[in-house]
Amino acid sequence: MENIVLIGMPGSGKSTVGVLLAKSLGYSFVDTDLIISRMAKKPLQKILDEDGLDCFLALEEKAGSDIICENTVIATGGSMVVSEKAMKNLGKNGKIVYIDVPIQEIKRRVTNITTRGIVFEKGETLDDVYNDRTPLYKKYADITVSFKKGSIENTVEKIIEQLGV
Repeated sequence: MENIVLIGMPGSGKSTVGVLLAKSLGYSFVDTDLIISRMAKKPLQKILDEDGLDCFLALEEKAGSDIICENTVIATGGSMVVSEKAMKNLGKNGKIVYIDVPIQEIKRRVTNITTRGIVFEKGETLDDVYNDRTPLYKKYADITVSFKKGSIENTVEKIIEQLGV
């Protein structure tokens, strides 16, 4: 089996689902946000605050473009889909799974918008980010798993079922 790449909005549960999915399949787990933090030697929000949006996006593209692994669940940052180069690399050796969560649920989950390290332009809202990125998530997804009220385990089960593993 190849890698499984999780994409979706911040707060969609990519990291949480990713860890459980990796355990269920006996895969490794990688979170590209952690790779970015390690590359910059600072938290995501500090990169955005001190170095700016362009620097962050460049680091994110590098993380997604350079990653080489197998039998790994990869949780990406919500803005990874902005980089076609990174998405091509991630899709080359894996199935891309879009965790589709309605904006109302995203807003309920993401309460630390100014400290979480979410990529958006000055003056943009979470609604704007959602509307801009949703077409990109759909474009790159091999599989879409829609969030329904329930447990994280249900989302993991749906992904495994749709992947046929």
